[in-house]
Amino acid sequence: MKSQLVETNGKALVEALKSIPGRKHLCLEEGTQSEWLHEILAPHVEEIVVTVPPKRSGQKDDLGDAFARAEELRVGALESIVFKAPRQFSGLRNAVRAYGMVSQDIARTKNRLKAVYRSRGISTEDDVYKSKAAGRYLAKLPESHRQLAESLSQQLEALVPLQEQAETWLHQEAKKHTIVRKLQSAPGVGPIRAAQVAAIVVTPHRFRTKRQFWSYCGLGIVMRSSSDWVRKDGHWVRAETKQTRGLNRNCQPLLKAIFKGAATTVIGQIPDHPLHQHYQRMVNGGIKPNLAKLTVARRIAAAVLAMWKNGEVYDRKRIELNKKA
Repeated sequence: MKSQLVETNGKALVEALKSIPGRKHLCLEEGTQSEWLHEILAPHVEEIVVTVPPKRSGQKDDLGDAFARAEELRVGALESIVFKAPRQFSGLRNAVRAYGMVSQDIARTKNRLKAVYRSRGISTEDDVYKSKAAGRYLAKLPESHRQLAESLSQQLEALVPLQEQAETWLHQEAKKHTIVRKLQSAPGVGPIRAAQVAAIVVTPHRFRTKRQFWSYCGLGIVMRSSSDWVRKDGHWVRAETKQTRGLNRNCQPLLKAIFKGAATTVIGQIPDHPLHQHYQRMVNGGIKPNLAKLTVARRIAAAVLAMWKNGEVYDRKRIELNKKA
């Protein structure tokens, strides 16, 4: 085994790979440059894998980590492999990323602005974010807090046009992918959510079953048991009950928000939809509302996966409401 230091330069990295004889298998750790490295190095190796290394305590050693990843790749012991989308989805993924960052900045600025008024015991309405009503609210603040509120209001005014530009860009990129139009026919999934799903998942064939997709979306239920076997009548038998520990935490957070948001839309805004009616039956039957909402979210996610694999639009007549999710 040997090690070699190469500068972070695409040409230098490719030349270093070409200098290695035989079949080459490459393992990268997930990071800021992993997508770029995957694109430029993939044509020059037999196999390239991006992974998230397991957390460990103690001192960090780059050389030791490199040899550890190489050994894990050699023996097939990599625990978490990161999917890297093909280059044709770069535009849509970047548009989704830009829209998400601007929307997050707007939400943070609104929360900070409202916190300034709350800190002085001033109640506000939704028009506090509008420039026409800003003067009326600013007059209620003492001089020491007024300039901070003005600064936050200016930030908000600058971010709103940027969000509109990002949304326009998102719609333009979404039109290049026909699957987005089909996905937005799912209940509670509009144009933006459909574009976000397409940008994150890229291909539905990454998931063999809907349960794998649920786990990726953070909708998988984690089961734990303190003892799988219990003593009964002098014999060891399997325990009949297992305890749930909530939803899996190792997931894609945006997808989780998308499908839970879609379920919220169906429950609150589409009363004539079969999924809304199914939700009402579950709640009336004694199921907690949050668990009933989770069931609706899982059904929507399963429908989106099936639609995508079959290249079909959503058909509410094919929903099997009596089938367990």
